[in-house]
Amino acid sequence: MTLDQLRIFAEVARHQHITKAAKSMHMTQSAVSAAVIALEERHGVALFDRIGRSIVLNQTGAIFLEHALQVLAEAKAAEAALSDLAGLLRGELSVMVSQTVGAYWLPSRLARFHALYPGLGLDVAIGNTEAVADAVEAGRVELGVVEGGIDRSTLSSRVIATDEMIIVVSPTHPWAKGKKLGKADFADATWVLREHGSGTRLAFEAMMAKEKLKLQALKIAIVLPGNEAVLGAVEAGMGATLTSRSAAQTELNSNMLVEANHPPLPRPFFLIRHKERYRSKAADAFETLLSEQV
Repeated sequence: MTLDQLRIFAEVARHQHITKAAKSMHMTQSAVSAAVIALEERHGVALFDRIGRSIVLNQTGAIFLEHALQVLAEAKAAEAALSDLAGLLRGELSVMVSQTVGAYWLPSRLARFHALYPGLGLDVAIGNTEAVADAVEAGRVELGVVEGGIDRSTLSSRVIATDEMIIVVSPTHPWAKGKKLGKADFADATWVLREHGSGTRLAFEAMMAKEKLKLQALKIAIVLPGNEAVLGAVEAGMGATLTSRSAAQTELNSNMLVEANHPPLPRPFFLIRHKERYRSKAADAFETLLSEQV
């Protein structure tokens, strides 16, 4: 059994799909399939159920996955420790960030980090807030940056920046005329929302809770898994949304969207780390850089 086989198995288990796993790992479908089969045949167990053209993790596979992820996390920590022996001259840092952070806030900071430490490779993944927390907790990445607060006993978090959440609408929407908004307006409006688990969705739910409005009572036209899709739907006239100012800035500047008359809501960005896993010098250097640019 090799680390490569474990990585392939874990990726197939994550996607429940050979082709998607192969694409994410930049491998051929046949190579991924062969690695899984070799792992199963070597130990005489089936880790997945093959149902038609689909592949589903079975009970044996689910148990093995827990151990595989632990081994991979330890291997990543060992690699980080070896990189530390070379100072910050070479190595790799794995980071996962939420969509708003990754698309709008982080790029300039990544460029700065690369300029300071050109020998360090950066492996940056993007997911919603819950996915980032899962990755840090499992040891798949060392650091996470998210838009929402994380309440997990295994993770530490601290504020490293502050964003603004604003309500935006299309220029033809009634709210585009500058009417001051309140609870009744929110209750009557049609909304376009981000998916469950995203920091943006959590911010919207918190705003509605403050107004004592239940989500089930609102008119939700559509739920979409990304800022661009949500803003596109709003621009097309499907409804209003609460979004990051940085996410909507281009559309606001070009008058494709209009900021509604409601006070912006401050929203912190949190850096999250595992409390007990190895803390590499590269991760510490990245955290320091992010802190300096608050």
